[in-house]
Amino acid sequence: MDAHDRLVTSLRAALDARPEDVTLRLHLAQILLDSGDLPGAMSEAAEALRYDPSCDQARDFMVTALERRPSGAETGNAEAEAVAEPRLPRTDAPLEVPPKERFDWTAAESDVAGLVGPRFADEPAGANPDTYETETPGLRLADIGGMEDVKDRLEVAFLAPMRNPELRALYGTSLRGGLLLYGPPGCGKTFLARAVAGELGASFIVVGISDVLDLYFGQSERNLRELFAQARRKAPCVLFLDEVDALGQKRSQSRGSGMRTVVNQLLEEMDGVAADNEGLFILGATNQPWDVDTALRRPGRFDRTVLVLPPDPTARRSILEFHLRNRPVENIDLTSLVARTDGFSGADLGHLCDTAAEQALIASSRSGTVRMIGMADFETALRQVRPSTGPWFDAAKGVAMFANEGGAYDDLLSYLKQQRMM
Repeated sequence: MDAHDRLVTSLRAALDARPEDVTLRLHLAQILLDSGDLPGAMSEAAEALRYDPSCDQARDFMVTALERRPSGAETGNAEAEAVAEPRLPRTDAPLEVPPKERFDWTAAESDVAGLVGPRFADEPAGANPDTYETETPGLRLADIGGMEDVKDRLEVAFLAPMRNPELRALYGTSLRGGLLLYGPPGCGKTFLARAVAGELGASFIVVGISDVLDLYFGQSERNLRELFAQARRKAPCVLFLDEVDALGQKRSQSRGSGMRTVVNQLLEEMDGVAADNEGLFILGATNQPWDVDTALRRPGRFDRTVLVLPPDPTARRSILEFHLRNRPVENIDLTSLVARTDGFSGADLGHLCDTAAEQALIASSRSGTVRMIGMADFETALRQVRPSTGPWFDAAKGVAMFANEGGAYDDLLSYLKQQRMM
């Protein structure tokens, strides 16, 4: 292997490690062209254009390479050689300079067809520009058992003004709103938000932190802009932001600038000068409202809050009936189960029914005889499943007692006193 081959081998090895290095690829193409390997040189230049279609240096190289294609004289065609031989003009005749021909890019692109993709791709007809899934819920608040206090708060603070355009016009209020649902995890905040959209007959978009936050700098802000732009196109629309404490955490607690800019973008979209949110209703849900940036709690943003507590007895009965509706049960004392599950979240009640069903399944598997799910299975399940809301109330107690600025947590404080948790 001579020095030229070793150099080409080294360059190809370097390009295997860094295929996107256009400069290095063009250097290899020039070496191949100088050595007479025209196909290899054009292939490398075409690959460089694939990585950087706007590279003028690669395009100029393609022009040079195409101009060096073998002519008829080089292939032994004597007639072509005679035609191609330059003729000197007569000294007594005026010198005629032929016009410079434009380079035929169409012909050049046909020469490299298959090596380089098209510079621009047309968007297919009928393509959907929406990034986030949009629903049209048929769920209504009447479909949710119990939770009458929460329904009343939603009606007074949010739904009644939205349903009455004449009253809004009379009192000069705008068709926009922001409401924050907070409370222990697993108590149906997303379910309630979907029911609110159903009450309004509006589109519904639910978004979590994984749909917005991105690893690359600036992409999270772009995701928020796209989200709000889509919600405005779908108006009237209920936009539900889950885990607002993660998206809009206090900027004073952010270690880097990344999350601060995300909060700034969220503030701008919710109540910025250029934001036109008419017909856009923003609902947020959080387990930790005390971690939400204070700017997000100001008027025009999440200025109203609703505490979503563990289901009351009526709601617990409805949830238990829902989870047992398609299961083989007999002699289930729902009244007893409702009384013994005070403090259970909706998710806890679902887990309780699953655990009771597992007890019956295991017993049937061991005996070889299928049996129904009975109260004995629920007795076992109640010894295993404990309410998950206790740790949340332990953490919320300190906030309600010592950080209840402006009465933001009066509802929580009243509930804690009623339940004798303080």
